[in-house]
Amino acid sequence: MEAVRFSGSGVVRRTSLLSFDGLRLSLVPFRIPSSVGACGVGLGQRSFRGLTVKAATVVAPKFLIPAGNMLRESTGLSFHWFFMASQKRTMTKSRRVQDRSKKKRVHDLEIATERSKVTSKVLVVIEALKREPEQVIPLKRLEQYRQQINLSKPHKVVHFIRKSPKLFELYRDKKGVIWCGLTKEAEDLVEEETRLLEEHSEKAVEYVTRLLMMSVNKRLSVDKIAHFRRDFGLPYDFRNRWIHMFPDHFKVVRIEDAEYLQLVSWNPAWAVTELEKKAMATGTISDISSESEVLFLPFPMKFPSNYKKLFRYGGKIEHFQKRSHLSPYADAKGLSPGSQEFDKRAVAIMHEILSFTIEKRLVTDHLTHFRREFVMPQKLMRLLLKHFGIFYVSERGKRLSVFLTEAYEGSELADKCPLVLWKEKILRFTGYRGRRKRIESFNEFSDVEGPLFDGDFDNQTTFMNLEDDEIDGTIDDSSLADDSEMKVGEVYDSYKD
Repeated sequence: MEAVRFSGSGVVRRTSLLSFDGLRLSLVPFRIPSSVGACGVGLGQRSFRGLTVKAATVVAPKFLIPAGNMLRESTGLSFHWFFMASQKRTMTKSRRVQDRSKKKRVHDLEIATERSKVTSKVLVVIEALKREPEQVIPLKRLEQYRQQINLSKPHKVVHFIRKSPKLFELYRDKKGVIWCGLTKEAEDLVEEETRLLEEHSEKAVEYVTRLLMMSVNKRLSVDKIAHFRRDFGLPYDFRNRWIHMFPDHFKVVRIEDAEYLQLVSWNPAWAVTELEKKAMATGTISDISSESEVLFLPFPMKFPSNYKKLFRYGGKIEHFQKRSHLSPYADAKGLSPGSQEFDKRAVAIMHEILSFTIEKRLVTDHLTHFRREFVMPQKLMRLLLKHFGIFYVSERGKRLSVFLTEAYEGSELADKCPLVLWKEKILRFTGYRGRRKRIESFNEFSDVEGPLFDGDFDNQTTFMNLEDDEIDGTIDDSSLADDSEMKVGEVYDSYKD
């Protein structure tokens, strides 16, 4: 942090100012009388650990301000400076998510997050190879996918590739260029996934249609739905082919140069929540009506065994569970933001969306994309943290994930669909073997793939030679743009007080 001093030579000098974390300081000068003569005025800004300082600097003629003094009575000129300090307080930067939930960590779900992050990185590389005509790519060019893979420094893409020799092969051509391709086992897994996605398509159509039914205007941006592609088990050609295959359910419309998926017909049978279906299956209720707009069902909750404060909040939890709420498929335009009814319906919306996903978990910034469309509160993260027991927020790595706690037994899903089992196969083919000790503390900007990178890479890699005519180096720089990741800081900025 710096302040401005004036010297007799007219040169602006700077001296240090005391800084305070969480404060935003502005130096604002009074108006300078016109009788002073020509002066130069500039505005500078300094930042330090979230502290912003703005200083108006005045460069005056040297005869006005003697050396070594900012204020001197003999000049007849009085400069009045005063600080305006305002506490810059945000929910997310002043109180990190991990600070808010550090006493509520669920070790098993953190392990599930760790496994999922490793699998996601591998799938980015597999997708990059699938998009190539010959399914090979120069190893050096894979570095362009660092952001999509979400590799933290000093890890390199080459190390990541070499640690999974059962999935990726390395080739060297006559010019010495190293190329990366899929192994036979990986090719078989890719074919298996294509078949599983095709089998899952009917269920995916239902879930996408139900998303449209829950939205206010019965339409959603195609770009936003694309963020859910992996989570909902949508095929790779989701944009180009899949969304045009079911005209009885939805259609693509263009509004202001953007594509939207519009609901075509309302299906009453699909206007029944997963919560109602589960209550019906367990005998909690005996009948389900798709026309019922108000629900009286409690949400299943799970708490870690070492959570000692449950007795403190038992009364509030019971009151919340007994309160009725509006169905996610009912019109919510009349609800007042911040009301109890509004918040409980938002919980029902998030519960329904998480129930649609194949792993019953989502990256939280994907949920924030739909605040307006689903009439959810601006401070969505606060609501997720408040309803600990229904949801669990993991702050592992650079992205935050939210789990539907009822769907997990320990670190495993209670009910695994074929696509989840396929992902587990992918994980078994990587070099990841998990951590040897429990996760006790976190660094918010550290990823957890250390075990995937440890070891002697060079000794584990063999190279095959390629002829020149077997090589195709076509690369599409934007091929994975839809899956680029939002940094945790950007998510924090979305939940300001």
